[in-house]
Amino acid sequence: MDVDMGDFLPLVGVWSKPVKNEVEKGAIRKFAQAIGDGNPLYHDEEAATKSRYGRLVAPPTFSRTFDYGQIPHLVLPVAGLIHGEQSYVFHRPILAGDVLYASQGLVDVKERSGKLGRMIILVFSYKVENEAGDLVQTSTSTVIYRPEGDNRHD
Repeated sequence: MDVDMGDFLPLVGVWSKPVKNEVEKGAIRKFAQAIGDGNPLYHDEEAATKSRYGRLVAPPTFSRTFDYGQIPHLVLPVAGLIHGEQSYVFHRPILAGDVLYASQGLVDVKERSGKLGRMIILVFSYKVENEAGDLVQTSTSTVIYRPEGDNRHD
């Protein structure tokens, strides 16, 4: 797939439609187990009920399991993508039983050249809101695309 920065520029500022995500107890437990976090608030319903949250709490990065929808007209190449970095801002905890709406947008595109050749840097923003429209979590992800045929092998 031959892609250059110009393919992404018109999509800067375009967001997916919010997608409904229902937070289930079993999914919280499985995620916490998968990341090796034994915090009782993630596993033990009795402990969670006695906490200030009153129910199971999801680990902070649980939102990565959400469906964020598709950014219209965005087609990412299959090969040559590298996850650069991820940052989060947590506004309130995610709890079992929550109904949340997640969306994503392309917020920046840059092109750089380095030792490894040409790179297109894509910055995505992610938003999770509750049913009242309050922010629950925001995050930013940087993805690096190295176009095929443009990579140096020194």
